[in-house]
Amino acid sequence: MVTHYKVAGHLACGSHGDNLPATTDLTRVKCRNCRGTDAFKEARREARNAARRAARKAKVAHAANDWRAAWLEKLTNMPGLQRLPRGFSGQPYV
Repeated sequence: MVTHYKVAGHLACGSHGDNLPATTDLTRVKCRNCRGTDAFKEARREARNAARRAARKAKVAHAANDWRAAWLEKLTNMPGLQRLPRGFSGQPYV
């Protein structure tokens, strides 16, 4: 059975009927007409961009933590009283 894309209570392809299966999940839509509409394409683009943004944000946050930990470890291993750079509050000296 063909599954349609539902937007704001209506089917994207314009089909009418009480017994037509519809979903807002983009991966489950099988109707070719619904997949060709601007509403479906825009929703798919937004979902894809949101996934990319989330992946990029996770990657940047992970990389930010890595350099900070590596720098702290490097300063800790150095002999003598080495000052930590700005942003490392609460620890004036290592």
